[in-house]
Amino acid sequence: MVEKVLEYVKKYRMIEPGDTIVAGISGGADSVCLLFVLMEIREKIPFSIEAVHVNHMIRQDAAADGAFVEGLCKKQGIPFRLVEEKVRERAKAHGVSEEEEGRKVRYGAFEAALNGRKGRIAVAHNRNDRAETMLFNLFRGTGLTGASGIHPVNGKIIRPLLCLGREEIEKWLEDKELPFCQDSTNQEDLYTRNRIRHHILTYAEKEVCEGAVRNMNRAADQLLCAQEYIDRQSGAALERCLEEGFGKGRIVLKLPALFREDPYLRSCILYESVALAAGQKKDITAAHIESMEQLFGGQGNGEIHLPYDLIVYKKYDLGMIQRKDKEEKENISISKKPETYEISVPSNLFLPGIGKVEFTVFSRKDSQNIPEKTYTKWFDYDKITSSIMFRTRRPGDYLTINSRMGRKSLQDYFVNEKVPREVRDQIYVLAEGSHVIWIPGYRISEYYKIQENTRTVLQAVALEREG
Repeated sequence: MVEKVLEYVKKYRMIEPGDTIVAGISGGADSVCLLFVLMEIREKIPFSIEAVHVNHMIRQDAAADGAFVEGLCKKQGIPFRLVEEKVRERAKAHGVSEEEEGRKVRYGAFEAALNGRKGRIAVAHNRNDRAETMLFNLFRGTGLTGASGIHPVNGKIIRPLLCLGREEIEKWLEDKELPFCQDSTNQEDLYTRNRIRHHILTYAEKEVCEGAVRNMNRAADQLLCAQEYIDRQSGAALERCLEEGFGKGRIVLKLPALFREDPYLRSCILYESVALAAGQKKDITAAHIESMEQLFGGQGNGEIHLPYDLIVYKKYDLGMIQRKDKEEKENISISKKPETYEISVPSNLFLPGIGKVEFTVFSRKDSQNIPEKTYTKWFDYDKITSSIMFRTRRPGDYLTINSRMGRKSLQDYFVNEKVPREVRDQIYVLAEGSHVIWIPGYRISEYYKIQENTRTVLQAVALEREG
């Protein structure tokens, strides 16, 4: 098995002679396997190993895991570092999930341990983890990059065990008589990934195709190669379409050149352009790219608004993407995934008698009834994947009416509901990007409604204005 991992490491050039490899060791089967496999590979490639254990301080028995890893490293002569962070409290403060904050803390600790030295950060994801991530991304909507799941190398991050299955790892540890810790949360269905692991992939292996996980990983490698090829092509195409202003914060595209490109490459060009202007790719969705293409390919001039305070507008044969001026920025936004959040509503908000809106997140119980109140609404929390915002309407806004009718533009909805033209620009809506979640006093989008399988609820309560 070690030879198999060594070949994988060489294939992706994960480790070079003289590197320092900071290994994230939780104490579980995968990470213990990673530590011992790295020690054996070190006999073929000269590099140093350091171990980092991060205690999220959520589980009561977590300290025992840290002590186990410390003892293991001491016995093997591996430098050990313990990092303790109250992830649950940090997640609440930052308005994100515990999973997201935990990941941020872990990789921050690994980066700090490497401290700019020549080397990489090794984590213990395996073939099963990759398959779970592929499904997770596909279910939520993704492109080729997300469909390929976890990558063998991502910047400084390397995953030497991605060529191994979970059963293969546990069998190797058993044969070597190497102990490891059992994380009790891995057996629970609290997290989406656990439910994919315990139910969907298990069913696929038993009832659909034995070797499903292995086959998915083979497909992931092909998708990754395809994405790398497309990236090279779209990079060259982007250069052909750039007019001026290439750089962070402002992009200018030549629209005739853009629409001469293949439709798939065109969407890649738009995506990369937004990412360049924003300085990052997170929260840029297919719906944003679609709305840009409609704007740039339509008649006349216009503009749309995207995350990161970006304005996309068209002037004749040029398409421009740039950040808003400071005075234009929205002042009523809600960070992604708040636990509890309260915002004040401006005095000109078209909600009679409303002074503020309170948001609360909680787990739904089967016996709970959905409130039927005009200004108390429940939304499916897990369907909200980016920041949400109270704002006035924008071009391209839409909501989901029902499965038969699908999307309806906010403009058409106002017309159908006979909302006076002079009032429409005063109405504040709760939106995720261009998708309107709630029009207070009117309705919520069908997409965000509570379903039988909804596990987590975002509750919004609009309260009366004091005085």
